Amino acid sequence: MRGMILAGGKSTRLYPLTLDLPKPLVPVLDRPVVDHIIDYLASHGVDDIVINVHYLADQIESYIGDGSRWGVSMTYLREKELMGSAGAVKQVASRFGETFVVIGCDDVTDVDLSEAVRFHRERSAEATIVLHEADEVSQYGVVVTDGSGRITGFQEKPKSGTERSKFVNTGIYIFEPSVLSRIPAKTFYDFGKQVFPEMLAAGARFYGMRTTSYWCDIGTPGEYRRCHFDALEGRVKLRPRDGAVVSDGVLRGPQTHIDSAAKVLHPASIGARSRIDSGAIVERSILWDDVVVEAGATVRDAVLGEGVRVAAGSTVTGGEYGKATSVV
Repeated sequence: MRGMILAGGKSTRLYPLTLDLPKPLVPVLDRPVVDHIIDYLASHGVDDIVINVHYLADQIESYIGDGSRWGVSMTYLREKELMGSAGAVKQVASRFGETFVVIGCDDVTDVDLSEAVRFHRERSAEATIVLHEADEVSQYGVVVTDGSGRITGFQEKPKSGTERSKFVNTGIYIFEPSVLSRIPAKTFYDFGKQVFPEMLAAGARFYGMRTTSYWCDIGTPGEYRRCHFDALEGRVKLRPRDGAVVSDGVLRGPQTHIDSAAKVLHPASIGARSRIDSGAIVERSILWDDVVVEAGATVRDAVLGEGVRVAAGSTVTGGEYGKATSVV
């Protein structure tokens, strides 16, 4: 099966972490999130993949290469100008002559994609959205379905108590090629804002598969933390970086040194070649590669980008710190 990963955005919601790093390369368990997404697609037989790139595109292409590390074939749509989620897929329409999958590079999930494809085909659907049941839906696009799964309505970020459903759009889609004819060429076009409402109004065979499986959109600092901690505590199974060790809710990357007199309290992720000195405390935090927490310093509820140095005796509570920042 063929698929597409949508990865062209700048991910401004994760600034300053993504000022120098494109979102597909943001680490989860000390491994770029795109690694997990390609693993996921490949495990369900999606082995011919195109990814759109725009922001810091060279970094993405250099890291992924031809996809052979994952046993997939990877090609690139390099967008000079972003054309929206649907507009990106339209540009590679010739690739998709049969049922295909689209997923965002924010999406960390263990949803049974093979089951979603079966659901889609059993209903002779033109389009199927994978839906996740969420406790709080006010930050998501809510999708309303009937008993057969047919989509009957949408709500965009409804206020708490006004939602018509607890199921939200995951950004994981199964499409038939006919969807592509609904997208105008060389036009900025979005699935959620344009294609899907138009399909609903036209009475298209348009379905949502409800699931209670794990799903997290890592595109905000809060959700980025949640995904890490869920993985460290076993709520979702993700493969960590080669050479990393996860034990008791703490990940230690390769060549990481944690002094015997330091404390790392779970959940926490310590990236490769990082150093935690004597008397330092790291708790509920995510440290990327080459971070140094000097003697007696404390880091709580924070995300420290690559090469951040926390000075001796300093305290960091909350926040995100970009590449090579010094915290005194």
